[in-house]
Amino acid sequence: MSAILAAALALPLSATAHAGAIDRTDDKLSAGEVLKPNESVKSENGQYRLIQQAQGNLVLYGPGNTALWGSPTSGATAYATMQREGNLVIYNTSNQPLWGTNTAGHPGAYLKVQNDGNLVIYSASNEFLWSRHAYVGSLPSGHTLKTGQWVQSKNGEYKLLMQKEGNLVLYNRANKALWTTPTADRPGAYAAMQKEGNLVIYSAQNAGVWTTKTAGNAGAYLAVQNQGNVVIYSKDNKPLWSAK
Repeated sequence: MSAILAAALALPLSATAHAGAIDRTDDKLSAGEVLKPNESVKSENGQYRLIQQAQGNLVLYGPGNTALWGSPTSGATAYATMQREGNLVIYNTSNQPLWGTNTAGHPGAYLKVQNDGNLVIYSASNEFLWSRHAYVGSLPSGHTLKTGQWVQSKNGEYKLLMQKEGNLVLYNRANKALWTTPTADRPGAYAAMQKEGNLVIYSAQNAGVWTTKTAGNAGAYLAVQNQGNVVIYSKDNKPLWSAK
């Protein structure tokens, strides 16, 4: 997963990456709207641009054409759609889903490219559901937390943060650390909720340094609960592991 995302962010960052891109007229991708290859949505201030690239990945560019975020979907012609049930999904030309934000269950949700460079999905009632920095409630199977990204509980009381020194740390609202992985002194490390069921901390060199040892449970996901529990559940919601 990390290698795919790294490839997504390694695309050309010059102005030629934007050549021929068609901008939408606002800063949102509303429910039911589609971004085809070379179509884009820009922030109101014009400094940030989300482009569905011909190479297959959805990429957010900032000032100086710097890639800030990219979906792990390079290598195949694809399109992005803000589905009416609330998911942002990238499909290939055979209409097979390649990646999604796991935000279904919120009809009318929309994606916004903000003036501060954040990429956010809001519900129809403007409730925060997902951003390029954060997940709400859970880290889905196949998704990754890079440095500075986190999963927060739905009530906003707890945050599981991937820190720059390499630890994955659970904080409460008072910013008190409640739990941590023993993975410090590894700058650039990241956490991956692998498709086979393991949560793994990798070093910046892609070496596994810590795991929950929950492999063999395809589709498992990590949850940060309103009570402050960090739990890995199977795809049928059976608990497999919890932070001690």
